Amino acid sequence: MAVESSSLPAIMAEEENLDPNTTNLIRIEKHVPAIKAICGGGDEGPSKEKKIMCGGEKSKSNTAVKPWHSFQNSWTFWFDNPSSKSNQTTWGSSLRSLYTFATIEEFWSLYNNMHPPTKWVHGADLYCFKHKIGPKWEDPVCADGGKWTMMFPKATLESSWLNTLLALVGEQFEKGDEICGAVLNFRTRGDKISIWTKNAANEKAQINIGKQWKELLGYTETIGFIFHEDAKTLDRTAKPRYTV
Repeated sequence: MAVESSSLPAIMAEEENLDPNTTNLIRIEKHVPAIKAICGGGDEGPSKEKKIMCGGEKSKSNTAVKPWHSFQNSWTFWFDNPSSKSNQTTWGSSLRSLYTFATIEEFWSLYNNMHPPTKWVHGADLYCFKHKIGPKWEDPVCADGGKWTMMFPKATLESSWLNTLLALVGEQFEKGDEICGAVLNFRTRGDKISIWTKNAANEKAQINIGKQWKELLGYTETIGFIFHEDAKTLDRTAKPRYTV
């Protein structure tokens, strides 16, 4: 069963235990219309039906089982903590995948059980990347890419991270195929969120993503796009090739 986009705000609200008729849904409704809750190319969605054993025979439960609502892509959360990073022999060796999710229900189950961004320790990194794409420069999909970065104060960090995630998993970006994922960096100098992309040389696509991300978050400051290749060779002195 394909899910109509008009019903998705209520679905997302139900999964987050919110009242869909209240203003608490503003942050979600901004992105939900673009969420594609269809798995594969068929008209039937990923409905899951539970069976129970009753008197030794299989029977269908009398309790209605709600269908699961799939995203277009599966996504994986990754984590890198500062204590592990200090002992790693090569960059990225301390990265750990946490969980791969593919449905609205799984997303909220994970997100609602994570510490809020304001509670994480400095030096930690939290990633959300498309499944089978590693959050490393060396990953073949990321190798020729780059990233847009925004800085945030603690007061807006959590809402900005959530809305970035919803835009990603909801396929809200016009050039979404160019996106690898997003990373949240907790730093003493200032917390930041970055979106990684595949093909840094595709200036038109990168500019489109940068502008759309700013619009989605209502971000007013200028942001820059740094090529991974520049970051590898120049480290912190690397300069943005594009700005919006």
